[in-house]
Amino acid sequence: MNPAESSRPRRPLSPLVWLCLGLTALVLWNVVSNPAFLAVTLRDGHVYGVPIDIFTQASRTMLVALGMTLVIATGGVDLSVGSVVAIAGAVCALTLGHGAGLPLTIAAAIAVGAAAGAVNGLLVARLAIQPIVATLILMVAGRGIAQLLSGGQVLIIADKSFEFLANGFVLGLPFAPLLVAALFLAAHLALRRSALGLFIEAAGDNETASRFAGLAAARIKWLVYVFSGACAGLAGVLTASNIRAADANRAGENAELDAIFAVVVGGTALTGGRFSILGTFLGALLIQTLATTMYYRGVPPAVAPVPKALLIVAVSLLQSEKLRNRISALWRKPRKVAA
Repeated sequence: MNPAESSRPRRPLSPLVWLCLGLTALVLWNVVSNPAFLAVTLRDGHVYGVPIDIFTQASRTMLVALGMTLVIATGGVDLSVGSVVAIAGAVCALTLGHGAGLPLTIAAAIAVGAAAGAVNGLLVARLAIQPIVATLILMVAGRGIAQLLSGGQVLIIADKSFEFLANGFVLGLPFAPLLVAALFLAAHLALRRSALGLFIEAAGDNETASRFAGLAAARIKWLVYVFSGACAGLAGVLTASNIRAADANRAGENAELDAIFAVVVGGTALTGGRFSILGTFLGALLIQTLATTMYYRGVPPAVAPVPKALLIVAVSLLQSEKLRNRISALWRKPRKVAA
């Protein structure tokens, strides 16, 4: 072997590889302890099983994380998505309560979420307020807005067509995961089959350079916050549909943390400039699989965040090229190069 070739650094594995390994290890652990973990049954023409439940429950986190991915890709963060979920749920209850149809209800919730994102984008992109501060404002105030809209009560929603969004089936498969998968596919095609994804990465990598190159970096950042708010609004629709109520206190609770976790373990850089839609999808799936595992093993809700944090740290460490290089250096034996 050529000495130059042997000393050439190996190309690091994609973060998706380590993410898939972590997800596979978690699933295998569940299968070993409970062989029925992956069992899927067909009843009344509908598919049921733990894997179906995982995809269904993960769909809301995936939606919020989809918008969060693009926000983080621009070097920002959106801490208000959980509150936006609660506001959108309250808007759904009020809109349906006044006799509006399902299309208008969904449109109103998404529009409210997009408006909230527009406010965040204005503070970040136009007024140059730090993203964590700008979105923290709505994170705190949003719960109060949701409480004001709902009158401090849990508003029950009794509408069969609305319940279908989170609990209905299409061709035997649950509707919510199919909807979210379609949105992820559309986002991937729009971002990777056009220059839009490149514009977002350029704005996040170096806003000044991208502006000098002719990109409207501030407008791009504003638009991704609008998109993040719209995704949170739709997630609020699915949340209210799932519980058949608008709960201003609990709806969207910790949604921003789960979304950030999914984005980070999916390989999107917190510093901006790089993102992975597929990684976010798998990251949200990993988090929900872990949550389901803890539920079936009887882990108390108060202790549940600890295993989740440990898993996130483990996957992040596996993705760290610097750590992998240090470990390989400890085990690498010195080679004698022939003269």
